Amino acid sequence: MSADDIDDSAAPLIEHLAELRTRIIRSAIAFIIGMVICFTFGGQILDFLLVPIEKTMRSLGNPNPVMQYTAPQEYFFTLIRISMVGGLALAFPVIATQLWRFVAPGLYRNEKDAFLPFLIASPLLFIAGAAFAQYVVVPLAMTFFLGFADLPSFVSALVATGGDVATATEDTGIDIVFNGKVNESLDITLKMIVAFGLCFQLPVLLTLMGKAGLATAAGLRQTRKYAVVGILTVAALVTPPDVTTQLILFIVVYGLYEVSIFLVARVEKKRTAELRAAGILDEDEDLYSEFDEDDDK
Repeated sequence: MSADDIDDSAAPLIEHLAELRTRIIRSAIAFIIGMVICFTFGGQILDFLLVPIEKTMRSLGNPNPVMQYTAPQEYFFTLIRISMVGGLALAFPVIATQLWRFVAPGLYRNEKDAFLPFLIASPLLFIAGAAFAQYVVVPLAMTFFLGFADLPSFVSALVATGGDVATATEDTGIDIVFNGKVNESLDITLKMIVAFGLCFQLPVLLTLMGKAGLATAAGLRQTRKYAVVGILTVAALVTPPDVTTQLILFIVVYGLYEVSIFLVARVEKKRTAELRAAGILDEDEDLYSEFDEDDDK
Protein backbone atom coordinates (compact mmCIF):
# COMPACT_ATOMS: atom_id res chain seq x y z
CA MET A 1 0.00 0.00 0.00
CA SER A 2 1.39 3.39 -1.02
CA ALA A 3 1.92 6.33 1.23
CA ASP A 4 -0.97 8.12 -0.50
CA ASP A 5 -3.41 5.53 0.86
CA ILE A 6 -3.13 6.89 4.38
CA ASP A 7 -3.67 10.46 5.52
CA ASP A 8 -0.85 12.33 7.17
CA SER A 9 -1.10 11.68 10.92
CA ALA A 10 2.40 12.57 12.08
CA ALA A 11 1.25 15.40 14.29
CA PRO A 12 2.98 15.61 17.64
CA LEU A 13 1.26 14.17 20.70
CA ILE A 14 0.40 17.64 22.03
CA GLU A 15 -1.45 18.46 18.83
CA HIS A 16 -3.41 15.21 19.04
CA LEU A 17 -4.38 15.96 22.64
CA ALA A 18 -5.39 19.49 21.71
CA GLU A 19 -7.54 18.15 18.88
CA LEU A 20 -9.10 15.59 21.23
CA ARG A 21 -9.96 18.37 23.67
CA THR A 22 -11.58 20.36 20.87
CA ARG A 23 -13.65 17.36 19.78
CA ILE A 24 -14.78 16.69 23.37
CA ILE A 25 -15.73 20.34 23.93
CA ARG A 26 -17.78 20.42 20.72
CA SER A 27 -19.51 17.17 21.67
CA ALA A 28 -20.28 18.50 25.17
CA ILE A 29 -21.71 21.72 23.72
CA ALA A 30 -23.92 19.70 21.35
CA PHE A 31 -25.09 17.57 24.29
CA ILE A 32 -25.94 20.64 26.39
CA ILE A 33 -27.85 22.22 23.50
CA GLY A 34 -29.73 18.96 22.98
CA MET A 35 -30.58 18.86 26.71
CA VAL A 36 -31.92 22.43 26.62
CA ILE A 37 -34.07 21.66 23.59
CA CYS A 38 -35.47 18.49 25.20
CA PHE A 39 -36.08 20.26 28.51
CA THR A 40 -38.02 22.97 26.66
CA PHE A 41 -40.33 20.31 25.27
CA GLY A 42 -40.00 18.03 28.29
CA GLY A 43 -43.72 17.97 29.05
CA GLN A 44 -44.62 16.87 25.52
CA ILE A 45 -41.87 14.23 25.51
CA LEU A 46 -43.08 12.91 28.87
CA ASP A 47 -46.64 12.70 27.54
CA PHE A 48 -45.36 10.69 24.57
CA LEU A 49 -43.39 8.30 26.77
CA LEU A 50 -46.42 7.75 29.01
CA VAL A 51 -48.77 6.95 26.10
CA PRO A 52 -48.46 3.15 26.62
CA ILE A 53 -49.49 3.35 30.26
CA GLU A 54 -52.27 5.81 29.42
CA LYS A 55 -53.73 3.50 26.77
CA THR A 56 -53.43 0.52 29.11
CA MET A 57 -55.29 2.32 31.90
CA ARG A 58 -58.04 3.33 29.49
CA SER A 59 -58.34 -0.20 28.17
CA LEU A 60 -58.74 -1.46 31.75
CA GLY A 61 -61.69 0.83 32.30
CA ASN A 62 -60.21 4.08 33.62
CA PRO A 63 -61.65 6.90 31.48
CA ASN A 64 -59.46 9.58 33.07
CA PRO A 65 -55.90 8.31 33.78
CA VAL A 66 -54.01 10.41 36.33
CA MET A 67 -50.33 10.30 37.34
CA GLN A 68 -48.88 11.94 40.43
CA TYR A 69 -45.62 13.04 41.99
CA THR A 70 -45.08 13.12 45.74
CA ALA A 71 -42.08 15.40 46.18
CA PRO A 72 -41.73 19.04 45.06
CA GLN A 73 -38.55 18.33 43.08
CA GLU A 74 -39.70 15.01 41.58
CA TYR A 75 -41.29 16.36 38.41
CA PHE A 76 -38.32 18.67 37.74
CA PHE A 77 -35.77 15.88 38.00
CA THR A 78 -37.98 13.66 35.86
CA LEU A 79 -37.73 16.28 33.12
CA ILE A 80 -33.95 16.43 33.68
CA ARG A 81 -33.69 12.67 33.13
CA ILE A 82 -35.70 12.94 29.94
CA SER A 83 -33.53 15.86 28.81
CA MET A 84 -30.31 13.90 29.38
CA VAL A 85 -31.46 10.88 27.38
CA GLY A 86 -33.03 13.03 24.66
CA GLY A 87 -30.05 15.39 24.56
CA LEU A 88 -27.69 12.48 24.02
CA ALA A 89 -29.90 11.22 21.19
CA LEU A 90 -30.05 14.64 19.51
CA ALA A 91 -26.32 15.22 19.94
CA PHE A 92 -25.28 11.79 18.70
CA PRO A 93 -24.78 12.88 15.05
CA VAL A 94 -22.44 15.65 16.22
CA ILE A 95 -20.65 13.35 18.69
CA ALA A 96 -20.25 10.67 16.02
CA THR A 97 -18.95 13.24 13.54
CA GLN A 98 -16.38 14.52 16.03
CA LEU A 99 -15.28 10.96 16.79
CA TRP A 100 -14.99 10.23 13.09
CA ARG A 101 -12.92 13.34 12.37
CA PHE A 102 -10.57 12.48 15.22
CA VAL A 103 -9.89 8.86 14.19
CA ALA A 104 -10.24 9.17 10.40
CA PRO A 105 -6.78 10.68 9.72
CA GLY A 106 -5.17 7.56 11.19
CA LEU A 107 -7.17 5.12 9.09
CA TYR A 108 -6.43 3.70 5.67
CA ARG A 109 -8.95 4.59 3.02
CA ASN A 110 -10.32 1.08 2.86
CA GLU A 111 -10.68 1.13 6.66
CA LYS A 112 -12.64 4.37 6.40
CA ASP A 113 -14.95 2.82 3.83
CA ALA A 114 -15.47 -0.15 6.13
CA PHE A 115 -16.02 1.84 9.35
CA LEU A 116 -18.30 4.62 8.09
CA PRO A 117 -21.37 2.42 7.31
CA PHE A 118 -21.35 1.12 10.88
CA LEU A 119 -21.24 4.67 12.21
CA ILE A 120 -24.44 5.33 10.26
CA ALA A 121 -26.12 1.99 11.03
CA SER A 122 -25.60 2.18 14.80
CA PRO A 123 -27.98 5.10 15.55
CA LEU A 124 -30.55 3.74 13.10
CA LEU A 125 -30.56 0.38 14.85
CA PHE A 126 -30.80 2.08 18.24
CA ILE A 127 -33.83 4.05 17.05
CA ALA A 128 -35.39 0.84 15.73
CA GLY A 129 -34.84 -0.87 19.09
CA ALA A 130 -36.21 2.12 21.01
CA ALA A 131 -39.30 2.27 18.78
CA PHE A 132 -39.85 -1.46 19.22
CA ALA A 133 -39.71 -1.01 22.99
CA GLN A 134 -42.04 2.00 23.01
CA TYR A 135 -44.72 0.58 20.72
CA VAL A 136 -44.56 -3.16 21.47
CA VAL A 137 -42.74 -4.10 24.68
CA VAL A 138 -43.78 -1.30 27.04
CA PRO A 139 -47.53 -1.70 26.28
CA LEU A 140 -47.22 -5.43 26.97
CA ALA A 141 -45.36 -4.73 30.20
CA MET A 142 -47.95 -2.21 31.37
CA THR A 143 -50.81 -4.57 30.53
CA PHE A 144 -49.10 -7.32 32.51
CA PHE A 145 -48.44 -5.21 35.61
CA LEU A 146 -51.68 -3.21 35.71
CA GLY A 147 -53.79 -6.26 34.94
CA PHE A 148 -53.42 -7.39 38.56
CA ALA A 149 -55.24 -4.35 39.96
CA ASP A 150 -59.01 -4.47 40.38
CA LEU A 151 -59.34 -1.31 38.32
CA PRO A 152 -62.48 -1.98 36.22
CA SER A 153 -64.82 -2.78 39.15
CA PHE A 154 -63.73 0.27 41.09
CA VAL A 155 -64.08 2.60 38.11
CA SER A 156 -67.50 1.20 37.29
CA ALA A 157 -68.65 1.76 40.85
CA LEU A 158 -67.15 5.24 40.83
CA VAL A 159 -69.06 6.16 37.67
CA ALA A 160 -72.26 4.64 39.03
CA THR A 161 -72.03 6.70 42.23
CA GLY A 162 -71.34 9.94 40.39
CA GLY A 163 -67.73 10.16 41.49
CA ASP A 164 -68.28 9.50 45.19
CA VAL A 165 -65.12 7.60 46.17
CA ALA A 166 -66.42 6.65 49.62
CA THR A 167 -69.63 5.17 48.27
CA ALA A 168 -67.82 3.45 45.42
CA THR A 169 -65.46 1.81 47.88
CA GLU A 170 -68.38 0.68 50.04
CA ASP A 171 -70.07 -0.90 47.03
CA THR A 172 -66.98 -2.78 45.86
CA GLY A 173 -65.25 -3.55 49.15
CA ILE A 174 -61.50 -2.98 49.35
CA ASP A 175 -60.19 -2.09 45.89
CA ILE A 176 -56.53 -2.08 45.01
CA VAL A 177 -56.09 0.69 42.46
CA PHE A 178 -53.14 2.18 40.65
CA ASN A 179 -51.96 5.65 41.69
CA GLY A 180 -48.93 5.93 39.47
CA LYS A 181 -45.90 8.07 40.24
CA VAL A 182 -44.44 9.86 37.24
CA ASN A 183 -40.78 9.04 37.88
CA GLU A 184 -41.35 5.34 38.63
CA SER A 185 -43.55 4.81 35.60
CA LEU A 186 -41.10 6.66 33.40
CA ASP A 187 -38.25 4.58 34.82
CA ILE A 188 -39.73 1.39 33.32
CA THR A 189 -40.15 3.01 29.90
CA LEU A 190 -36.64 4.49 29.77
CA LYS A 191 -35.04 1.21 30.88
CA MET A 192 -36.90 -0.67 28.15
CA ILE A 193 -35.95 1.88 25.49
CA VAL A 194 -32.26 1.87 26.42
CA ALA A 195 -32.13 -1.94 26.82
CA PHE A 196 -33.72 -2.66 23.44
CA GLY A 197 -31.73 0.08 21.74
CA LEU A 198 -28.51 -1.54 22.99
CA CYS A 199 -29.68 -5.06 22.08
CA PHE A 200 -30.26 -3.90 18.52
CA GLN A 201 -26.55 -3.00 18.31
CA LEU A 202 -25.67 -6.71 18.20
CA PRO A 203 -25.20 -6.91 14.39
CA VAL A 204 -22.93 -3.84 14.43
CA LEU A 205 -20.82 -5.18 17.29
CA LEU A 206 -20.38 -8.70 15.92
CA THR A 207 -19.73 -7.54 12.37
CA LEU A 208 -17.03 -5.14 13.56
CA MET A 209 -15.51 -7.99 15.56
CA GLY A 210 -15.58 -10.07 12.38
CA LYS A 211 -13.77 -7.35 10.47
CA ALA A 212 -11.16 -7.16 13.22
CA GLY A 213 -10.71 -10.93 13.17
CA LEU A 214 -12.08 -11.32 16.70
CA ALA A 215 -15.11 -13.34 15.59
CA THR A 216 -15.86 -15.75 12.76
CA ALA A 217 -19.12 -17.02 11.30
CA ALA A 218 -18.14 -20.59 12.16
CA GLY A 219 -17.34 -19.60 15.73
CA LEU A 220 -20.67 -17.79 16.09
CA ARG A 221 -22.47 -20.87 14.79
CA GLN A 222 -20.65 -23.02 17.32
CA THR A 223 -21.67 -20.78 20.20
CA ARG A 224 -25.37 -20.70 19.28
CA LYS A 225 -26.36 -22.69 22.38
CA TYR A 226 -24.47 -20.28 24.62
CA ALA A 227 -26.03 -17.35 22.78
CA VAL A 228 -29.48 -18.79 23.44
CA VAL A 229 -28.77 -19.03 27.18
CA GLY A 230 -27.32 -15.50 27.22
CA ILE A 231 -30.27 -14.02 25.35
CA LEU A 232 -32.77 -15.75 27.64
CA THR A 233 -30.89 -14.37 30.65
CA VAL A 234 -30.96 -10.84 29.24
CA ALA A 235 -34.68 -11.22 28.45
CA ALA A 236 -35.36 -12.25 32.03
CA LEU A 237 -33.43 -9.28 33.42
CA VAL A 238 -34.70 -6.42 31.25
CA THR A 239 -38.33 -7.42 30.69
CA PRO A 240 -41.28 -7.92 33.02
CA PRO A 241 -41.75 -11.44 34.41
CA ASP A 242 -44.24 -12.53 31.78
CA VAL A 243 -43.51 -15.12 29.15
CA THR A 244 -44.93 -13.15 26.22
CA THR A 245 -42.60 -10.16 26.60
CA GLN A 246 -39.57 -12.35 27.25
CA LEU A 247 -40.38 -14.50 24.22
CA ILE A 248 -40.66 -11.43 21.99
CA LEU A 249 -37.27 -10.14 23.14
CA PHE A 250 -35.70 -13.56 22.68
CA ILE A 251 -37.05 -13.94 19.13
CA VAL A 252 -35.92 -10.45 18.12
CA VAL A 253 -32.41 -10.64 19.61
CA TYR A 254 -31.81 -14.19 18.40
CA GLY A 255 -32.90 -13.08 14.93
CA LEU A 256 -30.31 -10.30 15.14
CA TYR A 257 -27.72 -12.90 16.15
CA GLU A 258 -28.46 -14.94 13.03
CA VAL A 259 -28.27 -11.78 10.92
CA SER A 260 -24.88 -11.09 12.49
CA ILE A 261 -23.64 -14.55 11.45
CA PHE A 262 -24.71 -13.81 7.87
CA LEU A 263 -22.95 -10.42 7.89
CA VAL A 264 -19.74 -11.86 9.35
CA ALA A 265 -19.80 -14.61 6.70
CA ARG A 266 -20.05 -11.93 4.00
CA VAL A 267 -17.09 -10.09 5.54
CA GLU A 268 -15.06 -13.31 5.48
CA LYS A 269 -16.03 -14.04 1.88
CA LYS A 270 -15.03 -10.56 0.78
CA ARG A 271 -11.71 -10.73 2.64
CA THR A 272 -10.91 -14.14 1.13
CA ALA A 273 -11.65 -12.80 -2.36
CA GLU A 274 -9.35 -9.82 -1.78
CA LEU A 275 -6.51 -12.06 -0.58
CA ARG A 276 -6.91 -14.33 -3.61
CA ALA A 277 -6.89 -11.33 -5.92
CA ALA A 278 -3.68 -10.14 -4.27
CA GLY A 279 -2.09 -13.57 -4.73
CA ILE A 280 -1.77 -14.24 -1.01
CA LEU A 281 -4.17 -17.18 -1.14
CA ASP A 282 -4.53 -19.86 -3.81
CA GLU A 283 -7.83 -20.33 -5.58
CA ASP A 284 -8.54 -23.56 -3.69
CA GLU A 285 -7.37 -22.17 -0.35
CA ASP A 286 -9.81 -20.77 2.18
CA LEU A 287 -8.66 -18.46 4.97
CA TYR A 288 -11.45 -19.68 7.27
CA SER A 289 -11.48 -23.36 6.32
CA GLU A 290 -10.06 -24.45 9.68
CA PHE A 291 -12.95 -22.77 11.48
CA ASP A 292 -15.45 -24.47 9.20
CA GLU A 293 -13.85 -27.85 9.91
CA ASP A 294 -14.09 -27.25 13.64
CA ASP A 295 -17.72 -26.23 13.19
CA ASP A 296 -18.49 -29.47 11.32
CA LYS A 297 -17.04 -31.49 14.17
